[in-house]
Amino acid sequence: MIGDELLINDLHKEAAADLAKNIIKDLENKPERYRYIVGISGESGSGKSELAHVLGHELKKESIRVKVVHTDDYYRIQPLLREEWRRNKGFDKIGLEEYDWPKLKKTIRDYKEEQESVLPCIDLISEQVDKLITDFSKINFLIIDGLYAIDAPDLDLRVYIDLTYQETKINQIIRMKEELTDFRLQILEHEHQAVKSLKPKADLFINKNYQVVSASEYPDRQ
Repeated sequence: MIGDELLINDLHKEAAADLAKNIIKDLENKPERYRYIVGISGESGSGKSELAHVLGHELKKESIRVKVVHTDDYYRIQPLLREEWRRNKGFDKIGLEEYDWPKLKKTIRDYKEEQESVLPCIDLISEQVDKLITDFSKINFLIIDGLYAIDAPDLDLRVYIDLTYQETKINQIIRMKEELTDFRLQILEHEHQAVKSLKPKADLFINKNYQVVSASEYPDRQ
């Protein structure tokens, strides 16, 4: 996304450093030139984009060339039309099927095959979808972040940030991507239910203290 405001703090940096250690250890068991993919999911305001950004920089220190893909860019309905579409279709349409999964799968396939790829990229100021051309032959690590990112195919690591939209309300207000109207709060509640359904897929959790915990040791993975 273009024009997104990131609120990076020490908790993001510490969690990203821990994630990077886990990933580098895992890469030691992978073939040379293996094309690794991490997915990061969580609710609105939980810090997905911040964590993805800082993780990319942590891996860059290890000479790993990273591309971050935001699944917000892969909605079927463009930003200017989304609210009206949701009002017309009803809240039961909010969830995983709002993504253009074939388009996201093509991006992943292009990355795996080291191809040049055309990616959608939302400009938050103009609220239009632009096109970004990326040469994946020069990239050897992909981070996918977004509400439903860990439902994407071919992921090597699925990370779930376990913070609800009620707990991150202050971050949403500061970023002001969308005004917190009653309608928006109803959307957040439906997204909450959809994102929560993905928890069992997670390999690692970021808990409410922003600490990295393995799924096997996490008390509330359902």
